[in-house]
Amino acid sequence: MKNIGFLSFGHWTPSPQSQTRSAQDALLQSIDLAVAAEELGADGAYFRVHHFARQLASPFPLLAAIGTKTSRIEIGTAVIDMRYENPLYMIEDAGAADLISGQRLQLGISRGSPEQVIEGYRYFGHAPSGEEPDADMARKHTEIFLDLLKGSGFANPNPRPMFPNPPGLLRLEPHSEGLRDRIWWGASTNATATWAGTLGMNLQSSTLKTDETGQPFHVQQAEQIRAFRDAWKAAGHTRAPRVSVSRSIFALVDDRDRAYFGRSDDDQDTIGFIDEKTRAIFGKSYAAEPDELVKQLAKDEAIAEADTLLLTVPNQLGVEYNAHVIKSILHYVAPALKWR
Repeated sequence: MKNIGFLSFGHWTPSPQSQTRSAQDALLQSIDLAVAAEELGADGAYFRVHHFARQLASPFPLLAAIGTKTSRIEIGTAVIDMRYENPLYMIEDAGAADLISGQRLQLGISRGSPEQVIEGYRYFGHAPSGEEPDADMARKHTEIFLDLLKGSGFANPNPRPMFPNPPGLLRLEPHSEGLRDRIWWGASTNATATWAGTLGMNLQSSTLKTDETGQPFHVQQAEQIRAFRDAWKAAGHTRAPRVSVSRSIFALVDDRDRAYFGRSDDDQDTIGFIDEKTRAIFGKSYAAEPDELVKQLAKDEAIAEADTLLLTVPNQLGVEYNAHVIKSILHYVAPALKWR
């Protein structure tokens, strides 16, 4: 059994070929797709966060809006770039959105990926100290965020406040109990997956990973998941961890599917460089008739290791088509693989 959700990057472009031509389109269609996914029986609606790009950015207004329109589906991110975040302000935003949604947030956070601009986090008022790498700054922001999510008081109250205070040190409000257990780390290496497991975050592993062994993508990703679980167990956490992987998967069940994806050339892993020093392996896309798709997915070791599968959707093709993509996986593929 697997939780199955979708992951949208929220691209928009004014091109006449796109059904998502503005930021407003991207936001409103994201809400509509989450509603449709819940009606279809999917388990999650997740969104990528990018700054300075024609994509979804600051996530909490969108997550809160989806929370008011749905009642069951998990609502999440994959991922929020912690280089850009003020952890204290993020606590307030996340707490409010989680309470509005009935405590259904699943927040994926990370060091972030290559950006549209050079060192964009500096425009947001964040800069690494000294020779500190920006990745270390992101992890420091994360550790502050995780600590404050516990809800302990830390700030000295004003002896003559505008409003009465509860006794003791004050915490940030609103506090949402249990949100700390629903934070995920997007890891690209085995080392950061181990770090996440040690800190008690769930694990998100994407369609790309730092190439550490030269093995196929799904094999490396499965090894990463096992390293995460080993670290989790060694740290002595009492709850069961969760692990998600994301994939581009398309069941070819009608002429539209075959026209869009029937001649896909992304059916092999690829190698690239996400910066001048980091060699990455990018996982292949899956596009086939349902029976063949089931056979291919059964061989994916990382999907087998994970409890949650996020289907990346081509959001510029519109809500109706993306709902069809999700429905095809839930109807034709998931039962055959005993995911449902």
